[in-house]
Formats: sequence, C-alpha cells, structure tokens
Amino acid sequence: MDHIPQPLTGLTRRDYILRVLLFLAATALIVYFLPRSDKDHYIYEVNRPWSYALLTAPFDIPEHLDSVSASRIKDSIDTHFEPVFRRDLALEKIIISDYSTRLTSTPGLDITPAQKNHIIKAIRTIYENGIVSPETYEKISGGKLPAVRFVHDNVAISIPTRNYLSPFRAYERLDSTLLDHNVRAAITKTQLSKVLTPNIVLDSATTRSLLTDAYQRALAPVGVVQQGERIIDKGDIVTSRVATILQTYEEMLDDRGGGAHLSQHHYPVVGQFLYVLILFGSLFGYLYFFRPDYLADRRTVVFIVSCVALFSLFSFGMMAAFTTGLYIVPFTVIPILMLIFLDSRTAYFTHFVTVLICALMATFSLEFVFMQFIAGVVAIDSLKDLSRRSQLIRTAVLIFAAYALCYVSYEVMQTGSVGKTDGRVYGSLGINAILISFSYVLMFVIERLFGFTSRVTLVELSDTNNPLLRELSEKCPGTFNHSMAVSNLAGAAAARIGAKEQMVRTGALYHDIGKIRNPAFFTENQHGVNPHDALDPIQSARIVTGHVRDGLAMADKAKLPQAIKDFIVQHHGAGMARYFYTTYANAHPEEKTDPAPFTYPGPNPQSRETSILMMADAVEAASRSLKEHTPEAISVLVNKIIDGQIAEGLHNESDISFRDVKDIKDTFIQRLITMYHSRISYPELKKAPAPAAAVPPADTSLSAPGAEPESDTKPESK
Repeated sequence: MDHIPQPLTGLTRRDYILRVLLFLAATALIVYFLPRSDKDHYIYEVNRPWSYALLTAPFDIPEHLDSVSASRIKDSIDTHFEPVFRRDLALEKIIISDYSTRLTSTPGLDITPAQKNHIIKAIRTIYENGIVSPETYEKISGGKLPAVRFVHDNVAISIPTRNYLSPFRAYERLDSTLLDHNVRAAITKTQLSKVLTPNIVLDSATTRSLLTDAYQRALAPVGVVQQGERIIDKGDIVTSRVATILQTYEEMLDDRGGGAHLSQHHYPVVGQFLYVLILFGSLFGYLYFFRPDYLADRRTVVFIVSCVALFSLFSFGMMAAFTTGLYIVPFTVIPILMLIFLDSRTAYFTHFVTVLICALMATFSLEFVFMQFIAGVVAIDSLKDLSRRSQLIRTAVLIFAAYALCYVSYEVMQTGSVGKTDGRVYGSLGINAILISFSYVLMFVIERLFGFTSRVTLVELSDTNNPLLRELSEKCPGTFNHSMAVSNLAGAAAARIGAKEQMVRTGALYHDIGKIRNPAFFTENQHGVNPHDALDPIQSARIVTGHVRDGLAMADKAKLPQAIKDFIVQHHGAGMARYFYTTYANAHPEEKTDPAPFTYPGPNPQSRETSILMMADAVEAASRSLKEHTPEAISVLVNKIIDGQIAEGLHNESDISFRDVKDIKDTFIQRLITMYHSRISYPELKKAPAPAAAVPPADTSLSAPGAEPESDTKPESK
C-alpha cells in the first residue's frame, strides 16, 4: 500500500536490455547524422566573437583581400575589361562570293553589271566596318562595350565599336544606301537579309584567359601570416580580414589533407559518440531512479527517446539549410509535449538533454544553451496544464519574448551595442513561435501513435453534450446524476493528493455507461418497481456485474481512450455484488455459495486515479441510503467503506499510499457534509394587530417591503 518507487519495478532482464539498446541506437543515429568536418574547420560569423581557443598559423598563410574588397575589385575589372574579338576573313570572302553568284544566277533580276558591282561593293564596305551578333550589338548600343581588343602577334590592339552593326542594322544600312528601284528589288529577291552573318566574333578562350590574369594580378596576396604568428584568440571579434585569413587557412588544410593523422578523422567522432552517450545515459538514469513507471512503460520510453532523436536530426537539417536554422527549430515543443503527456520534471530534463546535444553544432554554444534553457523554462511555467488552444498561443508569444530578450542581452554583453543584433534572427524567432502553435496538431498525432490521453481530450470528453453522456442522461437520469456527483467527489480528492484531477473527473462521468443497456435494473433509475424481485439472485448479479462488460463494449465502439476504459473496468475491481451474494447465501444455507457468479470481472485498480474512483463510487452511492446525514454518520460511513475495500485487497495493485487514503477520506467527509448540510427554516412573520386608522381599507394585498409571502410549502435553504 504505502508506495515507495523502486527502480525498474516489473522489468525483466530482457526488458532492461531492450531499453538500453534503444538508447544506444538513438545515440548512434544522432552521431551518424551529426554535421562534422574531416579537418580542422571552424564555425564563425563576421563581426561576432571567436568562440574557440587561441589559433596560430601552423605554416605561412598568404593574406588576401577580404571578400567585400575582392568583390568590388572584380566588379571594377568586369566594368572596364575589353573582351577579345577576332575577324573572320574567310567567312567574309565566302559570304560575298556566294552572294555574287546568287546575283548572277537568280533569274528575273533587272540589274546591270555596274549595279551588281555596286551592291557587292556596299556589302564589302559593311563587312569591313564589322558585323557583330545581336547580343554584342545590344551591349555596344547601351554603352557597355565602347571598345574591344584584337590580338595580333601577341599584341593586343583596342578598337572602338562605334561602327559595328548587327545583321539587322547592316541590312537597314544597305537598304537605305541602295536607292535604285531595281537594285532594291534585287536584294529583296535574293534575300540579302538572311545572308548577312557576323564576321566579328568573340574569342572566348583568350577573353577568359586575360580576365583570369587580370583577377589574379588585382587579387594577389597583400601580405603573409608567418608560421607561428597569432591569427585570433578566444573572445576576439572576427573581422573581414581575419575571416579571409581563416578561409585561406582552411583551404590550405584541405589541400594538405593527405597527410592527416588518424586522430584528425576518428577521434572527434569517438568524442561525439561519448558526449551523446553520456547525455542519453543521464536521461536513462533519471528515468531509472526517479520515474521507474515511465521506464517500465515501453510506449513512454519510445516517446521520450523519439522526441530527442527526431528533434536533433531536424535541427541538423535546418542548420545545414539556413544560416539561422537553429533559431527556427521550435525546441520548446519538446517540453510542451512532455508536460502535456508526462510531467514537468521530465519535460525539463528531456528538453535540456536535447539542447545540449544540438549545442554541438551551434556557432555560439553558450548563447544557444542560454536561450533554449530560458525558453524551456518559460514554456513549462506558462503552460502548467493545457486545456485550451488560447493557452498555446499565449505560450508561443511568451517564448518569442523570452528568446528576443535573451538574444539582446547576450549580444549587448558580447558586443556592447544593441545595434549589432541581426534582424534575420528576429525573423527566425518569429517563425519559431509560429511553429510552436503546431504543437496542438502534433499532440493529436502522438495520441494516436502512442495511445496517450491529453488534458485537452479529457476536457472535450467531459462535455455533457458528448453522445454517450447525452444518452446516459436521457436513458439513465439517476445514473447520470450519480456519475456527476462521483466526478465532483473524486475530482476533489484527486486534487488533494496531487493525482490527475481531470482524468479522474472524466473517467467518473463514463464509469457507469454500461447501465444504459439495462437502466431499470439499477436502483437510482427505478420508480417504484424493482425488476430484480422477479429474478434469481444469480441472474440479478449477472445483469448488475455485466454493466462493466457492456460499458467496455460501448467505449470500444465510441473509440474512447484506454485511460477512460480503465476507469470502466476497474471501478468495481474484482469486488463482489454483495447484496445478491448475501441474498443467495441466506436462501441456500445448506450449500457453500460460489462467489464467482457474483464477482465483477475486474481487474482491481491499477493506479491512484482508478482507486479514487472506486472509493468515491461506493461512498457516494452508500451516502444516499443514510437516514441521517450528520458529520458523525458520514465519517463512520466513509471509513467503513474505504477500510473494507482495503481489507479485501482491492487496492493492493494500486500505487496509492496510506497518506493518500487519509487525505481522500478527509476530502470525502468534508464534501459529503457540505452536500448534506442541514437546512435552515425561514422564520414566519408574526403580524401584530394594527390600529384601524393605520390599515388602508381599499387594498389589503399590500405587505411590508421585503416580507416573505405565506406558504404551506417547505421553505428553501439559504
């Protein structure tokens, strides 16, 4: 009875091994997907403090311009760089020769030899000036390409592009120059517009080579960090110059990677595995010593380990996809879910283990742990018991405020200025707050996957408009009123001893739904006629005890949670329908009465909550039969019933303690005394004879203000 949790109560050696393997598998999975580098690469941000130890140059490192300066120089080179072109003389000759032949061989042309020569001369002049592609001409006309270069004998010559034309513009120029009617008709008929082809073409290879050379000359190292020279120390701000040196350092490490030692590749992975294993070991130890009931429940263990592993993997992916990915991940969903389905201590512990695992890849681990720890505390403290969606929205707003405040405080501490905070972080935190609201949807998914029951579901089930409860109130009004009374009585007791109050209240409403099948066979629904009078006690006992099986069948059909079904099957436990047993035994004194036909199917209560319901159910029903509801009579009744249940061993399988039983008794007695308090009769107004002159003769119905009218009915209590 007096429950003292023992580690691994009820677990076999095989169960123990399976749980250890589950934790090891989660550790291996996280370490396998944990982002890592094979070399000495660092995670840092420009204008933020360096979070590693002192770094010195292991070899000479050339110092290049920072990325901003390099980009500016490249843009300047691109703007003023003259690409290299070449003139295709062979193409010119072929085009002119072919077109000359076309003018001669095309029938129906009314032109003279002189006119033909004039056309060829005009085309040759256009080609001598140069025809370029439409894309190049667009750059020329837009002023982006005032000159190009030609390379001859390794000598580059710059040529202005003002005379260059595109094929279309070249044809327009010829069309406007050749004014003779027959000549214009000839160039149209011979489709001169399709003949003209660019003869000034881009030399891509030479252009690319010269541009690369220009980049290399302009971006040549501006200095050297000598071997042994200090690069940066812990706490120093990472400037653009230092960031460039670090980038060069990492590139050079990659190039020299062939000679890396075994420790550079494997030892960090071993360290990561031990790190994650220690964290999971601490979580296992917490469950082992402080929540053995969770460790004994396979579903709960899988739920806890899955939350840690899946959120860690999700964080790895977000970190790889976004610069501020860790700020987007809603880590506080873990404590929220743990609080809804388990308890606050487990929520704190699980959340902190997850945060410490993900801190491995955080750029600024201290900042990350600080922010996530405070956010987790705010989530748990602001959401003590989720029963409405509005609570989750309020919690999301508070978490966002906590994140923002922590971020600002840390930045001010590190940089000494609020102005250096990153606006992207606030946007990521806003997305984080929005994702937290999806916990409401995730909660229902977890209920289906793991068979848990949240307070939100219990609150919804306790609505008396629920089909089962409405049917109970219509067909069994007496049972419905009894269930309501038991719900209030048991709920008060659960709150007193720290049990799950809402679960007890909801379970009490449904514990007798099986009576819907045969409402008239239960005293609270009878109206003068007792159908048991015509039945054998065994038949009566079968009907009465059968309401447990009927209730379970109705609960299955309505898809009620397992937690509610437990109240239905355990509220009588393996007790006995003693009235019918005694009646049968008195009627058959010569034989030994078999108790089996009169026994409820059970099992006995398995938790404090179902024990409370068994006590409340029996006490509330028995209290209705008391002739006098004095405090003494109620106290005797409560003690007698509960002590009798304990003596029968009905609560032996429950983790309820003797202290809990004492508090439950006190709560029941106080509540029942309040329910059955003696009523106070209103005094009657004694009217004294009044002088004749003081009584109005015309209206005798008037009375003194506030006086109660006379009535033969019993006055109501105050």
